[in-house]
Amino acid sequence: MSETAETRATLWVIVAAATLTVMAGAVLGPVVPSIQDGLGVSGSLAGLIITTHGALIVVTSPIAGSLIDRVGPRRPFVAGLLLYAAGGGAGLVVDEFLPLLASRAVLGVGVAFVYTGITVLIYDLYAGQRMDRALGYRSGANSVGAAVWPLVGGALGTVSWQLPFGVYLVALPLGLVALVTVPEPDHAATADGAGTPPTDRGAAEGVLSVFRRRPALLSVYGLYFGANTLLYSIVVFYPQLLDGLGIESSLSISLYLAANGAAGGVSGALYDRLTRRVSRYALVAGAVGLWVAAFALAATADSALAAVPPVVCFGFGLGLVFPSAFAWVESLAPADRQGQFSSYLASAGYVGQFLSPVVFGPLVPTFGVRGVFGAAALAAALGVSVLVAVALGGRAVSE
Repeated sequence: MSETAETRATLWVIVAAATLTVMAGAVLGPVVPSIQDGLGVSGSLAGLIITTHGALIVVTSPIAGSLIDRVGPRRPFVAGLLLYAAGGGAGLVVDEFLPLLASRAVLGVGVAFVYTGITVLIYDLYAGQRMDRALGYRSGANSVGAAVWPLVGGALGTVSWQLPFGVYLVALPLGLVALVTVPEPDHAATADGAGTPPTDRGAAEGVLSVFRRRPALLSVYGLYFGANTLLYSIVVFYPQLLDGLGIESSLSISLYLAANGAAGGVSGALYDRLTRRVSRYALVAGAVGLWVAAFALAATADSALAAVPPVVCFGFGLGLVFPSAFAWVESLAPADRQGQFSSYLASAGYVGQFLSPVVFGPLVPTFGVRGVFGAAALAAALGVSVLVAVALGGRAVSE
């Protein structure tokens, strides 16, 4: 599809909405202790305010994907933004635990529709290099959001534990702008002709049948799951590593995590230019190689300065892996079911985030927090080995 002023305007709405999906949990991260005090609950229950929306995203994303395949992405995307504003902004006035938890569930449903709606809008409105650019900007926006929103939440939280919830209301005007600027794509016909031949289409075709025909899809979901698992090993355990290096203030710790997000923003912005020169497969292999170096450096970091390169290297790689995963799903999924199969990426990613502390946490008592990053380095090295083996075997996923 040729790029028009309308699709350019839509791109900026998409980029803005992409920051909201990561903001859903990030903006409240710095104020969990204040939420605990404000609600009069335990730390674990306060933590549920941060994580409940993720569980709803995992459950709701496939439903959102199937609906988008039936009615197109525009209306579910706009509805998701409105749900996001309602569920997230409710915390401004709700000051009891159970009603607040219910509002976070509504937020999760909104995020699921926004997340998958963004993906299918990009698939339908952009093609070729323009799609790579849009996917790169989307990934960069996620990374920048991960860097900026915790700082905003922390600053507002110094005034009131409820004030950060007001940030979610930005989705309301964004939804109204989307109503005006986002077109309804010719979703059923995929104008660029990319995707699956007619023989692969049909509502009666089951998910398992698609996976049998296109097993590389499972590899893409595994890659996205692994990337998010490793990402949250940094989110959860890097502050502990920094504490051991004498970096204890929340502001200082947030700057390290912001560096991780900023690096991802840079590589995401450069993504379409890089794909002109290097294959996606090579970019992903290089990114995972960067992760090996990042975690190895983290495991041996002995100063505040030495702790900077690991987060920068990991963030740069993440900005290459995320858009590549979405591009591969676009090329592999049945053309009339891209909402459904792209929604599985969201589910895989949030499951990875949830399981990360479960997987790596038991290592801390025995090996210390550095053991977490040593294990993460080994996991990334295994990923590189698998990528090389697949490439040598001639079974690399489609470019």
